[in-house]
Amino acid sequence: MTLNGQSEQAQELALDALGWLASSDDLIPVFLNSTGASIDDVRAQAGDPAFLGSVLDFLMMDDAWVIAFCDSRGIDYARPMQARQALPGGDLPNWT
Repeated sequence: MTLNGQSEQAQELALDALGWLASSDDLIPVFLNSTGASIDDVRAQAGDPAFLGSVLDFLMMDDAWVIAFCDSRGIDYARPMQARQALPGGDLPNWT
């Protein structure tokens, strides 16, 4: 798979995660408050790979969120992290 193909798949997964967050009455306010974004900002930036990276960063802040998202989609728990690595800023080393 090409790097571009990985990026496209990563963007699709991040958009799916954004939709999952938006459908959660509990999580979407937390996401908006933590990013300082409004719903209109989210709509305007949903196609921006860097913003989508921030969606995955947010999701990965809590293992329970990752598990709930992945279980709802029937995907491996490592997929959000793998997708994050293919988006802008995701290639930074993890020192933990």
